[in-house]
Amino acid sequence: MSKKVIYLAGGCFWGVSEYFSRIDGVLSAVTGYANSDVKAPAYEEVKSGITGAAETVEVTYDSDKVALKTLLRQFFKIIDPVSLNKQGEDSGTQYRTGIYYFYDDDIATIDEVFSDEQKKYEKKIVTEKGRLRNFYNAEDYHQDYLKKNPQGYCHIDFSSLNDLKEDKKQFVDPDKYQAPDRETLKTKLSAQAYEVTQHAATDPKFKGEHNDNFKKGIYVDPITGAPLFVSTDKFESGCGWPAFSKPIDDTVLSRHLDTSLNRQRIEVRSKTSNAHLGHVFTDGPKETGGLRYCINSAALKFIPFEELDEKGYGEFKQFVK
Repeated sequence: MSKKVIYLAGGCFWGVSEYFSRIDGVLSAVTGYANSDVKAPAYEEVKSGITGAAETVEVTYDSDKVALKTLLRQFFKIIDPVSLNKQGEDSGTQYRTGIYYFYDDDIATIDEVFSDEQKKYEKKIVTEKGRLRNFYNAEDYHQDYLKKNPQGYCHIDFSSLNDLKEDKKQFVDPDKYQAPDRETLKTKLSAQAYEVTQHAATDPKFKGEHNDNFKKGIYVDPITGAPLFVSTDKFESGCGWPAFSKPIDDTVLSRHLDTSLNRQRIEVRSKTSNAHLGHVFTDGPKETGGLRYCINSAALKFIPFEELDEKGYGEFKQFVK
């Protein structure tokens, strides 16, 4: 065993602790207060914002079982890295996001992951990164809080833990499907695709290039090339945009609550690029599970079946019927 530690601040530490405790190779996930200006602060002091401390989780892990890069990539899946001093319903400097290291040889990995993540956002990532100055364990009632109180408040979406399941086919290799830098992205995408994927715009109804396309093939992320949907799961919904009953695999999408139209919808994004794709609704065909993934054409690139081998997608031919 090779025991190491990393300190992760991701808003309310209850959910962050529970999330990392479920990852194979993590030995402990202790809640506490990092980089405090006050020695051994109490929760009420931290909550007041006067200590400068961040609610943080001390993640001790076996690096022979789980890599730091894996832990950091999972961390970015459960935070909003461009939100300053706010995560979920919690606001204040104590809820800022941060990665604090103990070992100098972790710096290169942290910098690499930050660089990869920044490519997914127009705004600058405000997540802190730096050396741990101090860490004080939180009170006993904060330790394993969600295990003791399963119905307790939590802003964390645990679904991305599915990405780590060894018994699932891993469709998205983060090292294979990476986003380009922002300047390259602007030249890579059409003006419409840029507005849709980066600013959550919407294609004109019934006019998207893939709306009436029912040829055999797969649909991929136009930014990273990661596979997203299969023609087999595409159906005519009459909604005016391409509709799919499911993604090629649940690990390729992230889901987010969207209240932009003064009603609740579930937005779907591509995990490899953070590109806005569309929304998922529950009015799809019952025989295929009842879901309708309503996706913008501009957020998709189509690869015809006969070109899958040539373009490096031969392994996905088995899903196209």
